[in-house]
Amino acid sequence: MARPQRRRRICREPEYRHFQPDGIAGHEEITLTCDEFEIIRLVDHLRLTHEQAARRMDISRTTATEIYESARKKIAEAIVCGKSLTISGGSYRLCPGDGCENRCGPSVPPTPDQSKGETSMRIAVTYDEGGIFQHFGHTEQFKLYDVEDGKVVRAAIVDTNGSGHGALATFLTAYQVDALICGGIGGGAINALTAAGIDLYPGIDGSADMAVMQLLAGVLPKRTDVRCSHHDHHGEGHDCGSHGHDCGSHEHKCGEHGCH
Repeated sequence: MARPQRRRRICREPEYRHFQPDGIAGHEEITLTCDEFEIIRLVDHLRLTHEQAARRMDISRTTATEIYESARKKIAEAIVCGKSLTISGGSYRLCPGDGCENRCGPSVPPTPDQSKGETSMRIAVTYDEGGIFQHFGHTEQFKLYDVEDGKVVRAAIVDTNGSGHGALATFLTAYQVDALICGGIGGGAINALTAAGIDLYPGIDGSADMAVMQLLAGVLPKRTDVRCSHHDHHGEGHDCGSHGHDCGSHEHKCGEHGCH
């Protein structure tokens, strides 16, 4: 007996479910399932990797790639061969409302030149699946929170697109970020962000949303002694994240390597 197929988790069902070529009568129809639509939304629209999309859909990376390839083939056939495309069905389940917001965020992230408003504050959090990502230099996503009158009025998830340590300060400046909440971070990154006028709240873990609420309530600690605790050799080109493991994962501390 075949094992039941695991239902794929999707953020939302599509608003638009039918597309057809103009001026072609009696065209054939192709059905794109809702989970195939979701993988296209995550990978092609939000520009996530297959691994990131797989985590959001609660499936393996191999399955995510299979769904993606099937979806792209159907879309290509519809466009090239003039067939109508209907989005319907599939083996899926909807995210619960709160988890959905934390996991996926808005479908259209803000652009770097989007004004946040003269009276707004923008907070960035190193982000991964609702939590604070603990390795600044390897951050693949930030969650941005726009605050007015002490309340979050909008939030969006943006991808770093592979930006490294040195580029992340420029990335956050382009997004007009005023404050950053993160986990481990290297001294060079701290200096660059401080020079850019960004307030830092490093060494924080747990829920991204909760940390922002704590910041707004004035109870989030603003530590100045946090450094990535491994291989922070000054003058050797090393920085937080350069070896691919989480900050603080080594048993030795900076003092054992002569870090400053």
